[in-house]
Amino acid sequence: MRADGAVEAVFRIEQARIIAAVARVVRDVGIAEELAQDALVAALEQWPESGVPDNPGAWLMATARRRAIDLVRRRETYARKLAEVGRTLEDTWPPPEPADPDDIDDDLLRLVFVSCHPVLSTEARVALTLRLLGGLGTDEIARAFLVPEATVAQRIVRAKRALAKAGVPFEVPYGAERDARLASVLEVIYLVFNEGYAATAGDDLLRPGLCEDALRLARVLSGLMPKEPEVHALAALLELQASRTATRTAPDGTPVLLADQNRARWDRLLIRRGVDALTRASALGGVPGPYALQAAIAACHAGAPTYEETDWATIAALYGRLAALTPSPVVELNRAVAVSMAEGPAAGLALVDALAAGPGGAALKGYHLLPSVRGDLLERLGRTREARAEFVRAAGLTRNERERALLEERAARL
Repeated sequence: MRADGAVEAVFRIEQARIIAAVARVVRDVGIAEELAQDALVAALEQWPESGVPDNPGAWLMATARRRAIDLVRRRETYARKLAEVGRTLEDTWPPPEPADPDDIDDDLLRLVFVSCHPVLSTEARVALTLRLLGGLGTDEIARAFLVPEATVAQRIVRAKRALAKAGVPFEVPYGAERDARLASVLEVIYLVFNEGYAATAGDDLLRPGLCEDALRLARVLSGLMPKEPEVHALAALLELQASRTATRTAPDGTPVLLADQNRARWDRLLIRRGVDALTRASALGGVPGPYALQAAIAACHAGAPTYEETDWATIAALYGRLAALTPSPVVELNRAVAVSMAEGPAAGLALVDALAAGPGGAALKGYHLLPSVRGDLLERLGRTREARAEFVRAAGLTRNERERALLEERAARL
């Protein structure tokens, strides 16, 4: 591999750890990212002549840390901080790798909590997390979410400024604050995965790169926080959902409904990993949280030989528990689908109509899956004219071109 190619490959792998370690010194994620980039530039300048080091990751880490220490030294206002840093870091060239790799992991965990701090908007948390922890460039994030690159760049810059202005400490919170902040971290990873699993807009139903990034972040977090059941539960949910990715679209990109997917092509390794993660979450005890309940639902699907043999009664019950824990019209809509499979389409339609007529109906007014589900239930009941109208309405609401084409095809078939 050419030296410049090696630099880029190693930096993408080590970037999050380098930023995390440097941020512990300078206490500013924006400056930490700049110093990490400086180390990248130094490698691009030196490696083609000196050759790729035996431990390129350690080289980049050492360079970034040394520049961080130099920066602190140049700032008189950071004199006290330098004294603290001097007691914990060796200013040698090149410094050895930390004796305990958990030191870096602790830094990485701090970076996770900072990137997902509630002081930031959801969009800013997602962009900053993918930038600092996922290693994605602004152009990659922009392509993934179908927004202009300038918009993503502005979100990231504003996020860094907001963190600095709020004086967000570079530390892992504890107690009640930790629980609240962890919920934000898990939400960001979940949102990233969902956008990749079922894109809200654009020409493609799936964006596998986002699913992979979210899955990697979930795995890292479960390793950093092994005693948190909902962390393992989220990892389980994403592993199980990702196991179906290859079968969710036809070769031409057309969406394939769950009932029509070839289960022989579901990824058994991911299913096994998901079940193992769910087992770890359960072993930690406590009342199952929202991700544990969703993972249990996904496990029911993964364990069913066919769509018809799925344990729909258990899935409906799990959705009922999920609705009680985190009330949501979307959860109620999913429960109605499960009930329709367990008790018949008439029972499901009654729940959907009650949902549409109640407060949840207003929340789902622009949600294309409400008329889509209703159309499916009406079709199963033989009320084809009404079903066709619902599919047409659903097609007009979705912003995803693949979903729109599928809904229009179902309407035309009726």
